[in-house]
Amino acid sequence: MAFQKIKEKILLRKFQKELKGAPEIRNTSTKEIFNVGILTTQTYSEKNQLSEKLTSTIDTIRNVQVYSFKLYDKYDEKSYKHFTENEFDWRGEIKEPSFESFLEKPFDLLIGYFDTKHLYLEYAALKSNATFKIGFAGVNDKIFDMVISEKPTNIDRFMEVTKQYLKILNKI
Repeated sequence: MAFQKIKEKILLRKFQKELKGAPEIRNTSTKEIFNVGILTTQTYSEKNQLSEKLTSTIDTIRNVQVYSFKLYDKYDEKSYKHFTENEFDWRGEIKEPSFESFLEKPFDLLIGYFDTKHLYLEYAALKSNATFKIGFAGVNDKIFDMVISEKPTNIDRFMEVTKQYLKILNKI
């Protein structure tokens, strides 16, 4: 347990350092959105069919990949749709190849579908190579290019607002 706290402090320091080094204004392309990555918690992932709702709301999207955070349990089977705090080593580096490849993938859009501060999800969103990032207001506005003030339980409204703003930005 003490090792986990030390690991989290190191990751938090690394996250804050990278966040300070991140540009205030990111260059975003006007490229149309086809590939979407979604970072979320296991709870939201299980309750909502995020990928299905997104593709039904925005019909130009062809490929949606969801990666969700869940707490580590040694009895759980390894999954390529989830990541845990154990995917990070003591230096804050990602050690799981499938999760790292998800973050390195140049998605046209990354949706951070979590509404509370969450070190692992925020760090993953920061490390993502997505060209455009959308998240919830109040989490960490420096990570995302656009933030939406909505409750995550109201998924239909979130998707409609996302579609509306992506149309304004000529991304769909």
